[in-house]
Amino acid sequence: MEILKDVLMKKIHYREAKIAVVGLGYVGLPLAIETANQGFKVYGIDICKDKIESLSLGKSYILDINDEDIKSHINKNLFVGCDFSIVSEVDAIIICVPTPLNEMKEPDVSYIKSVVKDITKYLKAGVLISLESTTYPGSTEELVVKVIEKSRKIEVGKDFFVCHSPERVDPSNSTYHVKNTSKIIGGCTSNCLELGTALYEKIIEKVIPVSSIRVAEMAKLLENTFRSVNVALINELTMMSEFMDINIWEVIEAAGTKPFGFMPFYPGIGVGGHCLPVDPVYLSWKAKKYNYYNRFIELTTEINENMPRYVTNQIADILNNIEKSIKNSSILMVGLTYKKDTNDLRESPALKLFKLLKKKGAKIEYHDGYVPSLKYDQEIFYSQELTVANIQRADITIIATDHSYIDYQFIINNSKIVYDTKNATKGYKGRNIVLLGGYTMIE
Repeated sequence: MEILKDVLMKKIHYREAKIAVVGLGYVGLPLAIETANQGFKVYGIDICKDKIESLSLGKSYILDINDEDIKSHINKNLFVGCDFSIVSEVDAIIICVPTPLNEMKEPDVSYIKSVVKDITKYLKAGVLISLESTTYPGSTEELVVKVIEKSRKIEVGKDFFVCHSPERVDPSNSTYHVKNTSKIIGGCTSNCLELGTALYEKIIEKVIPVSSIRVAEMAKLLENTFRSVNVALINELTMMSEFMDINIWEVIEAAGTKPFGFMPFYPGIGVGGHCLPVDPVYLSWKAKKYNYYNRFIELTTEINENMPRYVTNQIADILNNIEKSIKNSSILMVGLTYKKDTNDLRESPALKLFKLLKKKGAKIEYHDGYVPSLKYDQEIFYSQELTVANIQRADITIIATDHSYIDYQFIINNSKIVYDTKNATKGYKGRNIVLLGGYTMIE
């Protein structure tokens, strides 16, 4: 009689394994589509009925996935629903649910706990589980392995198999997507690692096995903490450069000419998306359980979290120079998403700035082609067209997100003052521009 590992390995090899992807958001949906592209039968599970209805109609709600991607697979080799009972029929489960921070800025792993509770009821023998959600080191064993072993009285590496393969998704990136972005994977046991590697190698071009699940978990946190720390450094230097009347954007460009030992990072209103604001906090929080305090990481978080307030103060100074206050000033924000060319508002620093200005009494409007409407404080705001009248009505135009489709010269030509937080106006003609950091080109 073949052992469970060998049975599953054969199914993976011949693409006969049935795969469940739990969580059909920015991570799970592209992965489900690519897995279906590679010939596997895929079952997508999400508790959001609106998402399931949209997919059932062949409609995508993620910009990186078009409707044709959905239509070519839905109800053929991609089936979607809210019912976890389908888990009893699958051979592998990939968990891609959110892991945000709670109101106290502590890790919220409730989505993982909920999913594990739901799938545990239906697990069949020999199933492979891969957790892609970003978590702290040790969480896969704590939240997945121990829970299932205790509940079902089965042994990992023998009766079921568990891996951690952290997601690496960059929304709106036209170069790197699911298939051609290298994938790290760690397994609970050697059997787990072999099976997980075999599955992902059928989907992803390059898979990098590591020695343990904790290495895989830590690698993801390092990737994003590295970026967050360097962004914080640049943000701090940006604030310093204001006092010295130095254009930090030109400084970065000049330093970037060095062919070794330097990597350019850029200032901003803060850091956004699911990863950069969250991952360093996960790492720092876990370290405290070992009585270790990451002062460097916590300072990084503090600097980046305070950037929206710094930007608000800069806006106040700019308006003060024309004898206006934020209260009752007409402000037009260009861009609300956390990065260019996406509709992702998760942890968007531009959105935080919008809320701060609103609380200070600004008469604020916004334009963002990716965000048709926004509800805030019981009020509905709608994206305004970038017309001459709409721009000229504003006392100040703030470029908060540098979407590619925007005509920045048109904005400059029709704005009283442009406050550019993204250096999007570089190379354009105009003397009514103030860059983030206070460097001014106003006559």
